[in-house]
Amino acid sequence: SHTTTPQSFHIFGRDVSQIPCFRNSFLYGISGGIGIGVLTFLGTSRTHLSTHVGFGSFFCGTIAYWMTCRYQWSSRRFEQQQLREAMRKQALYEGTSVERELDLKSA
Repeated sequence: SHTTTPQSFHIFGRDVSQIPCFRNSFLYGISGGIGIGVLTFLGTSRTHLSTHVGFGSFFCGTIAYWMTCRYQWSSRRFEQQQLREAMRKQALYEGTSVERELDLKSA
């Protein structure tokens, strides 16, 4: 039996499927660039201008979505780390005098 492993795309030695936000950033950038480029062409009938506007829209859209997505991803990851640490401390202090002191402080 021949099993095929899905080929992944590597840039600078990194598998892009493992990079958070990479796929969506490029999909939104490409579709936005094509859409705005076509609309520019329909409005002006100037191919050179439309190409530049389309590529600029692709570039700016990709960068903007990437930065927004990565900021949200980093915020969620930070909150998850804080929650994980709080749960670890809760398990560590459960049933001790430290837990009673923390309960009194939070009340």
